[in-house]
Amino acid sequence: MRYLVTARVKNGQRDALRRAIDDGSLGAGSVAGDEYLHDMTHARELADGRVKWVETCFCATPLQEERPYWEEFFDFDSIKDAHARSKCRDENGTEPWACCDCDCTKRLEAWLRKQGKSFKP
Repeated sequence: MRYLVTARVKNGQRDALRRAIDDGSLGAGSVAGDEYLHDMTHARELADGRVKWVETCFCATPLQEERPYWEEFFDFDSIKDAHARSKCRDENGTEPWACCDCDCTKRLEAWLRKQGKSFKP
């Protein structure tokens, strides 16, 4: 499933987040692998300082696996379904793991590029 995540970088964590992105250690140890770096590459920073990105997650609870890795650096404002679950091929059972290579991510990231500016901690 795809989620639209909105969060704020925690006070004092921007430099640590930058280092984790630069050295590739963001999300190290997670089954989500390089997804964290992909997310930050496509993330957008809004004028009010919030950061938005599209997250792919297959957990029963949204971001169950990813949450501890993100919470080191971010306070979440919202985690919303990015589109109707009934249209998600993984969620409706027509194509397991469909979110791994789905056009909806490209469409969502294109929409997101129109907001704010590129996030570079």
